[in-house]
Amino acid sequence: MSHSSWRAKNPVVSFRHAVEGIAHAFRTQRNMRFHTIAFSLVFLAGIILRLPRVEMLALVFCAALVLITELFNTAIEGTVDMITQSYHPAAKFVKDIAAGAVLISAVTAALVGAVVFWGAVRLESLPVRLIQPPTVPVFAGAFVLLLLLVLVGKIAGKKGSLLQGGVISGHSAIAFYLAGIILFLVPQPAVVVLSLGLAALVAQSRVETKVHTLREVAAGAVLALTLAALVLKVPPWLGYHLPTSWFSLPAASPLPK
Repeated sequence: MSHSSWRAKNPVVSFRHAVEGIAHAFRTQRNMRFHTIAFSLVFLAGIILRLPRVEMLALVFCAALVLITELFNTAIEGTVDMITQSYHPAAKFVKDIAAGAVLISAVTAALVGAVVFWGAVRLESLPVRLIQPPTVPVFAGAFVLLLLLVLVGKIAGKKGSLLQGGVISGHSAIAFYLAGIILFLVPQPAVVVLSLGLAALVAQSRVETKVHTLREVAAGAVLALTLAALVLKVPPWLGYHLPTSWFSLPAASPLPK
């Protein structure tokens, strides 16, 4: 092998290869799809319940640990299959050990998630926390979740690339997400109309350049507005409508004399 083949690749090329590896694992591994969808739902629930930053970071760390171990498991299985196609006890042990690592990380994530959400829903301050105005981490977390859902849609749709094209327009989703924030937080019709109009212009530009179809930009708009509504409108509604008795601690029974 020549010395030139060891030269460092362009960081952009390396990033694209890494994303392609994740996309390949998502397309070919059912467990990877399951873990990704589960993480998206858990992350959305954490945003809706307004979990504190430390708890959210714990959920993200555990979810990342599960996804990382699943990627390693996929890589190890592919390497073993490349080396030998016949049954061999050592190959079986290697695959079993890799699968065991995934199992341990998944059980750990489930335990951490159960503890975090159990503590969140049993707090007497939950209704008060839900009706508080959203903070910057809420907007940022929902934006990251939106990007994740768009990428998942692009990978599952098997159309275009991760950065261009696809069954969901990322530009349309981002534009309508910002418009949705204005729609649900700013009670001024003129501002709302202008923000939705600008988002519609972004979507129209994607259609006119033939990067996306009308259905694909509409999918991005619906996804973004739905996510904005879940993050900004559902928590206050829950805070005002959840029975306070659900969060009151039971009275201690008197000790026998």
